[in-house]
Amino acid sequence: MSKSDSRAETAARIRHLLDTEGDAVAENTRGFNRGRYESTGELGDYESLKSEARAIKEDAIERLPELIDDLRESVEARGGHLYVADDAADANEYVREVVDGGNVVKSKSMTTEELDLNEALEADGARVTETDLGEWVIQLAEEDPSHIIGPAIHKSREGIAELFNERFDPEEPLETAEELTAFAREKLLEDVREADVGVTGANFLTADSGTMALVTSEGNARKTAVVPDTHVAVSGVEKVIPTIEDLAPFVELIARSGTGQDITSYVSLFTPPVASPPVDFSDPDSAVADPGRVAGDGATEPHPDREFHLVLVDNGRLDMREDDDLRETLYCIRCGACSNSCGNFQSVGGHAFGGETYSGGIATGWEAGIEGLDTAAEFNDLCTGCSRCVPACPVEIDIPWINTVVRDRINRSGDPGDLDFLVDGLTPDEEPAGLDPTKRLFGNFETLARLGSATAPLSNWGAGLGPVRAAMDRWLGIAPERDLPTFERETLVDWFAARGGPRVSESMARREAVVYPDVYTNHVAVDRGRAAVRTLEALGVRVRVPESAAAASGRAPLSQGMVETAREKAERCRDALLPEIDAGRDVVVIEPSDLAAFEREYERLLPADDAERVADGCYEVLEYVFGLLENGADPGGLAAGDGEPVAYHAHCQQRTLDLEAHTVAVLERLGYEVTTSETECCGMAGSFGYKSQYYELSMDVGEPLVEQFGDADRVLASGTSCGEQLDALLGSPAEHPIEAIAPADG
Repeated sequence: MSKSDSRAETAARIRHLLDTEGDAVAENTRGFNRGRYESTGELGDYESLKSEARAIKEDAIERLPELIDDLRESVEARGGHLYVADDAADANEYVREVVDGGNVVKSKSMTTEELDLNEALEADGARVTETDLGEWVIQLAEEDPSHIIGPAIHKSREGIAELFNERFDPEEPLETAEELTAFAREKLLEDVREADVGVTGANFLTADSGTMALVTSEGNARKTAVVPDTHVAVSGVEKVIPTIEDLAPFVELIARSGTGQDITSYVSLFTPPVASPPVDFSDPDSAVADPGRVAGDGATEPHPDREFHLVLVDNGRLDMREDDDLRETLYCIRCGACSNSCGNFQSVGGHAFGGETYSGGIATGWEAGIEGLDTAAEFNDLCTGCSRCVPACPVEIDIPWINTVVRDRINRSGDPGDLDFLVDGLTPDEEPAGLDPTKRLFGNFETLARLGSATAPLSNWGAGLGPVRAAMDRWLGIAPERDLPTFERETLVDWFAARGGPRVSESMARREAVVYPDVYTNHVAVDRGRAAVRTLEALGVRVRVPESAAAASGRAPLSQGMVETAREKAERCRDALLPEIDAGRDVVVIEPSDLAAFEREYERLLPADDAERVADGCYEVLEYVFGLLENGADPGGLAAGDGEPVAYHAHCQQRTLDLEAHTVAVLERLGYEVTTSETECCGMAGSFGYKSQYYELSMDVGEPLVEQFGDADRVLASGTSCGEQLDALLGSPAEHPIEAIAPADG
């Protein structure tokens, strides 16, 4: 299959999911995400709880072999069995021997989905029933889960009603949510009563006591664990934590992060085998628990009729533990917050943004470690690196970095082509010759921009020709619907030099600053660079825009998974900026994604001391203006709003860095009436929205902006890609906020 055919196939699949599942997925995930904000906002110690949870997981994974030994001792001391399975086949074989073809009820478990346990048991003649409502729905529909915690979020109520009515033909057609739930409860209770074995997962396992925590919304896990006489718990080895006291931060965080509930309906702690007898439905007068064991001495002793098996699954996890970049994946507590906060996931769900088992941002790490790079490659590009999942993650996993590293490995795993030898020495990057040409193009945007400016306006005219756009679409996958950047012949550096350099004298300057001429500002959006210079000068700052600082940050190649190229550019950018910082000048950054590179990714690309010095010396432009005004700078020379309404959309990485509020504060201080965007990511995400296979998805992600800003007369956006997307969505250009407040050109 040619690349163009493959892109067309991807686009068609995304279009189908947008049409068939998109509305339901969007409603549910956005609802979960709003709930997360509300619920976590009520926690005064939210950030410290996240750090505590992170520390517990770091410690647990570091000491995992030791903790597994402790857990084994705890489980076996109570008469239970613990088995560590090497892989899926090993785990399934063990469970099959326990089940022996009997009736099985299961509570929700992503690990058993990973193992394809149901299929393995059914091959032996076992009848397996999922008791979680969402899992039962997709079991009946013979579909895969579309979300880590909400397996059936892609299903509408009407669709579920149609499924139930066709499958069970009830006397009266089912319609309402109440009718569907009541019907499911009765049907599932029949299977629970007849079950020989109950299979559960485990949210957490404590090594000190052998206690397992099950966090659910329906209570079905309790029935599954305690009604049958045999309980099998299947869990990844990463679920083990040291002590029962360590559960505290996770109980506070998991529901708030996943669904926005302060706490889930059921938090069940079992130390199996449990003390209560199996439920005997044939004798309704029998006690649910032995009176002599309910309280006092002996209450914690396992019931003699109980049988418990804990199957801990490796299946690649111990190798991930030794992988410096994938290890963080094992800290995941499967809350789904990364999915709910992701613009792309909100539109298409896990049937596009997911692999064999796992979905959402964290899925890349799981699928790469468990299934391999080929599986991860199928959906990895749907992570745009927007970073909105970073503050959402309750254990502070750097999910975008995991996706970037896996993308880099995918890039380097391809087979070389017949003409790949020509690439060596011809491309200005550190990547293998077999790299996808689309990624190489966008990853080398600095080179393209330099060439575009040097040959403008001819370059702009040529790029707009029909045959050229058709070739770009066919060979590079650049969406013909997108307007291409228009390169300026006079760069920002050229303009600043031509105007004679700094206009604020050293003796009169409040501060000295360098306006960082990022690639886009220097070669395309020169107006916003000029506006930044004029604004800072109006506030008494001595500004420079030196040619030496015009070094790409590395953000472009990093977005394509070109890590070594990004590292080389980061080193060059560091060498350009540190002399300015060491000379006492502040570095003012206009493009939020470049600032995010300085503050977040450079710690991965540079020595720690260098990364820290760059991060400490750089400021987002409106953050810097805010600081100047707070410290007494006179705003009189800036453009006043005089009550003018403006609609403002913050860049996603700007929000991750907690910088949106500075822009809003400056605009309001200058008299603008600001409406802020309720959409976290506009969907453009740098080069993502330019790619033909993702164009429709990109526009769908941005659609809520049309609903909110469609009638706005003036729209502001901090990010380059945000402005381009708003232009496409609204049909009119968006300004950078610095352009709105800058003094008139002079």
